[in-house]
Amino acid sequence: MAIELQPLEQFEIERIVPLHIGKLDVSYTNSALMMTIVVVLITALIMLSTRRAALVPGRWQSITEMLYEFVADMVDTNAGHGARQFFPFVFTLFVFILFSNLLGLVPYSFTVTSHIIVTFALAAIVFVGVTIVGIVKHGWHFLRLFVPEGVPALLLLLLVPIELLSYFIRPFTLSIRLFANMLAGHTMLAIFGGFAASIWLVAVFPLAINVALVGLELLVAVLQAYVFAILTCLYLRDALHLH
Repeated sequence: MAIELQPLEQFEIERIVPLHIGKLDVSYTNSALMMTIVVVLITALIMLSTRRAALVPGRWQSITEMLYEFVADMVDTNAGHGARQFFPFVFTLFVFILFSNLLGLVPYSFTVTSHIIVTFALAAIVFVGVTIVGIVKHGWHFLRLFVPEGVPALLLLLLVPIELLSYFIRPFTLSIRLFANMLAGHTMLAIFGGFAASIWLVAVFPLAINVALVGLELLVAVLQAYVFAILTCLYLRDALHLH
């Protein structure tokens, strides 16, 4: 018996607690529920693993310490001198995206990072925050970021608009990269999973592909969290040190 494939059904937003303020829909949805679960799990991991910290760390303490050292090294290496004060921000971004991506691979869960509104909100926070940091630190000299050094004045008429454009499209490229990778990967999983369930006589091939795709999606989930965090560090370096 054939099963109708609906690979995009997994991305539908569903209201759990309908709520409206005037004409504004502020319902508690499955997306909000998943983000709540992510925050609770991260908080539980950090609190439980550090509450009884030992000189010889246990399993959970080791995981937390590895996450801490990994992000701290990322900030020091890519954001440069003076960026360690922004470690909590980068760490929060990385862990939130990582957990959201990984939990989205659990059957019947919801992948919040497969929605552009979520990834754009995260990217917008990075963009606005980095811009504020640059302006606070350098004042009007922050505009030097858009003026490459050692370039003839005539070429600046071309290069400055390009620099401005590349700067202001950062939140779009940052958000679309994460959103597109998670959307495409989960769609492929749903399609081949549907083939394996509906064409049972030849299910071995799509099932094998699905197993391989799950492994690939695990890699992508971690890689996309890393890419988002490292690009945030690079943007911070630009704001802190200009050219």
